[in-house]
Amino acid sequence: MKKMTALLFSLAVLAGCGTPSGGGQPAPEQLKSRASASAKVHTELAGMYYERAQMGIALGEIDMALQADRNYAPAYYMRGLIRMELREYKEADEDFQQSLRLDKSDPKANYNYGWFLCQRGKEKESIPYFLVALKNPLYETPELAYLSAGRCSKKAGNNKEAEEFLQRALQAQPGLPQALLAMAELSFANGDYAAAKKYLAGFSEKSDSLTAEQLWLAVRIERKAGDRNAEASYAMQLRKRFPDARETQLLMRGE
Repeated sequence: MKKMTALLFSLAVLAGCGTPSGGGQPAPEQLKSRASASAKVHTELAGMYYERAQMGIALGEIDMALQADRNYAPAYYMRGLIRMELREYKEADEDFQQSLRLDKSDPKANYNYGWFLCQRGKEKESIPYFLVALKNPLYETPELAYLSAGRCSKKAGNNKEAEEFLQRALQAQPGLPQALLAMAELSFANGDYAAAKKYLAGFSEKSDSLTAEQLWLAVRIERKAGDRNAEASYAMQLRKRFPDARETQLLMRGE
């Protein structure tokens, strides 16, 4: 709320920047700077409404951002994310590409387009975009790019590359829960049950509660690792907390 208030105040300040007191017109550089600043604020507001799932308001903010500056690249990838959420995939793709045409090195634009491609079944095509994001020394969240690259590599069937990316994610942010879970899944798929157990234990320590899918993974890991007590404990949690889940049905069928 404080951030939104600050952004709205910034807009009010920009709106109040009218003709200089001397009566002359603002210089072109001033007008351009003011337009970019307005586009930035409206795009950041759109991002906040997007996080609140208020997509209509978010799109309205993007419209105002682009009215202020048609060449403000972040507004396009932000609209791409909104349209992706609305399942307007063709339009989202166009927005992501337009953002990259305006600024091909923007790490956030590259990351978001990579994630979009991965979610649309183009896992192999997504990896180069994550790598471009990671090349930028100013990119603030490299652990997320490594994590996403790892997940998408796994979906593409490249387990070796996936493990390398996930390990890099854990180097960038030790104990990253999503990376620990992904490594547990990957280790289980590779038949390294001791490692799978270790990674899942690390994930469990950072999680309030496990989902049905995660409990089912835990059951299978402990079964393969030969720890019958742990297997029975996870199985009991799965049956008790998620009696109607697909994973519980798999457990009851002995799979």
